[in-house]
Amino acid sequence: MAEVVLDASAILALLLGEPGSEQVEAILRDALVSVVNEAEVIGRLISGSQPPPQALDLVGSLPYKLIELDKELSRQAGAWWGVTKPYGLSLADRCCLALAKREGLPAMTADTAWAEVDVGVEVKLISGRRSRG
Repeated sequence: MAEVVLDASAILALLLGEPGSEQVEAILRDALVSVVNEAEVIGRLISGSQPPPQALDLVGSLPYKLIELDKELSRQAGAWWGVTKPYGLSLADRCCLALAKREGLPAMTADTAWAEVDVGVEVKLISGRRSRG
């Protein structure tokens, strides 16, 4: 059973060995990830000079459950544009939050700005940062 929805920043923290990576590793098998967030991870790895085949292999080896973006999730993510704009959240960020809201799960991220956004989703910040419920 899923315990959390992971944002791209949490997955990247794990893959890049950044602070908080151990928190992500501990829940990886029980996590959901939106296809939009996975695409962001792949893109960031490639922009960081990793060859596309290696980036795809690395991300493909992660044991989380990948969730397709459907009409409900896309509409919710789009509807939150105005609420999240002041905090700099991206489309992928909003997709992660929409999935977390639909599934009734917390969203895990390394982005501290999420702690200020109130869309009815519990946010768990990695790396010893404060959480918001």
